[in-house]
Amino acid sequence: MNGMVAAFALPALFLLVFCVSAYKDRRRFRNAVLLGLTFVTFSFALLVQLTALPSWAAVAVVGLVFLVPALGSLALGVFLVRNGMTMIRKEGRRPANLLSMLAGLGIFGMTALLITIPLLDSVLLSGLAATLTAVVAYVSFIFLCFLGYAFLYGRIKVRGDVDHVVMLGSGLIGGDRVPPLLASRLRKGQEIYEAQLARGSRPPVLLTSGGKGSDEKVAEARAMADWLIAEGVPAEHITLEDRSRTTEENMEFSRQIMLAHDPDYRCVVVTNNFHAFRAAMMARKAGVNGQVLGSPTARYFLPSATIREFVAVFWEHRVVNLWICGALTAAGTGVTLLAL
Repeated sequence: MNGMVAAFALPALFLLVFCVSAYKDRRRFRNAVLLGLTFVTFSFALLVQLTALPSWAAVAVVGLVFLVPALGSLALGVFLVRNGMTMIRKEGRRPANLLSMLAGLGIFGMTALLITIPLLDSVLLSGLAATLTAVVAYVSFIFLCFLGYAFLYGRIKVRGDVDHVVMLGSGLIGGDRVPPLLASRLRKGQEIYEAQLARGSRPPVLLTSGGKGSDEKVAEARAMADWLIAEGVPAEHITLEDRSRTTEENMEFSRQIMLAHDPDYRCVVVTNNFHAFRAAMMARKAGVNGQVLGSPTARYFLPSATIREFVAVFWEHRVVNLWICGALTAAGTGVTLLAL
């Protein structure tokens, strides 16, 4: 009994720290890492306790910890390659549209490497493969942390009254028309607006945020406001933020408008679901008082968009991530040289 308590003490501690951290601020990336560490240490604790489990339960645990991830990785590889083909067919061959296919091919490449290297009986190649596997395992762990917590963050609901609904802009079609991706954000913002009215609350200000790009005829905020007005939203309930060029500027300039309106404001920021968690981290950094909600996105578009968001988050924390990857590479190289 004491052994079981000791085995599960670490995952319980990580879970407690995760809950406290998420309660204080759900917009921190460390929440994602803490959640991932909870699952990893819990899996390890289950493996440590295998001998104490009934045979059927032990087989189930081994299957969940080893077999499911292995088969799941191969299934994910197939899905990503197929999705990449869909992206090319629907969106073209731009580099950003190739991300899901490249990720799928990477999974198959690593699988082939792990199967082939032991057959070559080379200490050098085995060491290099082990080093690469360690780095890929770390990046994969961070990705799964990001994916799992982003999914949880996406379950956030609007509670209570809000003063502003900020809708982040994106590129316009033909320089002045709202594309489907942006229309999805506007519908979500309008839904929140109407839900607030149904509660009997004071109508929130719909704050459209987006400047005028070099290839656009009007500011994105203006096109978004016109779309909302055409959908029946009173013009007096809409405010424009038409200076921003990036998501960071969306947050900062919108925050300035909201502070001028009410220093004690409470807001909801709306973007697409794949972008919600990273936008939430940006909102926290900018000092925006509110959570971020995601609007629906075409399913075929989600994998590549999610990978792109992860790459951006990974790079935003590049000091820590590159240091860890460098340390793993140095350690693997050192062990390999000693084995030669």
